[in-house]
Parts: sequence; structure tokens; C-alpha cells
Amino acid sequence: MTDFDSDHELAAWAATSAGELLLDVRRQGLEGRELKDAGDMAAHEHLMKVLAEHRPDDAILSEESWRGTESTHDRSITDRVWIIDPLDGTREFSEPPRDDWAVHVALWERGAGNGDGGLGELIAGAVAQPGIGQTFSTGDRVDVPPRTSDRPRIVVSRTRPPAFVEAFAAEIDAELVPMGSAGAKVMAVVRDVADAYIHAGGQYEWDSAAPVAVARAAGLFTSRVDGTPLRYNQDDVSLPDLIVCRPELSESILEFVHKHQAD
Repeated sequence: MTDFDSDHELAAWAATSAGELLLDVRRQGLEGRELKDAGDMAAHEHLMKVLAEHRPDDAILSEESWRGTESTHDRSITDRVWIIDPLDGTREFSEPPRDDWAVHVALWERGAGNGDGGLGELIAGAVAQPGIGQTFSTGDRVDVPPRTSDRPRIVVSRTRPPAFVEAFAAEIDAELVPMGSAGAKVMAVVRDVADAYIHAGGQYEWDSAAPVAVARAAGLFTSRVDGTPLRYNQDDVSLPDLIVCRPELSESILEFVHKHQAD
């Protein structure tokens, strides 16, 4: 296995290789829950093995480790924590040929960031979208393409778009773009398939860490829906809402959210 001096390169390779493994699982003829479970297990075991081999002193936060089914270093005292989602969008993964699912690999480091009192920050990340054959990484220079749509496009959940997002879209005459995984939604903004992603339906750190790292590297605006910073490697791993958008839309989105919450 290749050695990786760069955390950016490791994140990208880990996400890409896990994605390739998931494509192999998809070809095995499994369906429904059996396919979801096989994909989750294969990608999780692969990422745990890769990170243990290449960064053995770092902690890992994933849904499986958080629920206590696997032990990792104590992330409360470890300076570096990998935050992973081996298969984001299991529903979409189990519905071939859908491509709106992803693999997330992010790295948080204590003391990183500016003016945060040493709380720590995401320093590397990658989102693989195997269905479209692309991996987006903080190690690559990713500039968001010029906006190609005159009408704003807001990517939302396929099943539970927040009501205030629908109201905001109506106010600015925006198009709603339903999509699967959180990673696919954020990368849609990076790719100029959408202009904003607004979520308020409940998530965990592993749902957004890698997508947010890539979005920030591309120059997009990211925050909680109340405008406060997104914080990772917290005791409470619930991170229920976020905004990722083109910078020119951030002020209008935050103003509308504030107004909506005050009503």
C-alpha cells in the first residue's frame, strides 16, 4: 500500500478506494437491506484498515465507533481525529443506477483554525462520488465554476426538505433540486449544479465534515443556519443543520432564516 506524507492525499485515496469497493459490492447482485448492509460494512472496514495503517496515532469518529461497536483512540484527548462516513446515502446506493451517494473522509486537528481559542478545525477532507467517477479533495485546487443559472438553485433532501427552505425558494423564485446524500448535495454546489444547500432536519458530524472541508477549500460559505460556525469533534456529535452556498447568497439566506425563526 502506498505511503502518504500528505493528509490531503490520504483522504482522497481512502475515499476513492472505498468508493471503488462500493461499486464492486453493487455488482454482486444484492438488493435492498442486504445491499445497504454489505456496502456499509465493506467501506467501513476498508477505511478503518487504511487509517490504522497510515495514521495509527490518530483517533477515528464514525457512526460505528460513536455507537461503541469499535474502539479507537480517545478523541477527547487526541490532537487529530478522522471523521468518516463510509457510505453517505445508503438509500441511493441501494437503488442502482442512482449516483447521488458518497464516501466522506475528513481530518480534524486540535488547535487548528484562526481565532477559535484552540478549539480545532477541519484541515483536510475528501468526498468521493463513485457513481460519477469523481473525488473532490482539499488537496486539489477546486474553484467553483462561474454560476450558469439565472435562477437560484437550492438542493434539498429527496424526502424531507425544511419548510422554511421551500418558503425561501418561493420568495426568491429559486428552483428546488431534490438529491440524496449530504455529500452529493454539497458537491452539487461545488460543481455548479446548485447554488445552495440548506439543511435543518438533523445530522451528525460525519454527515457534513468532509463535504464542508471541501466546500471551504473551494471558497464557498459554510455555517450553521443561525450563522454560527460549524464545530467538529465535539462531545455531542449531533450537528443538526448547516448552510453551504455561494458567498453572494449567504446574507440573504441568513436574513431569511433569522426572520423565519422570529416569526
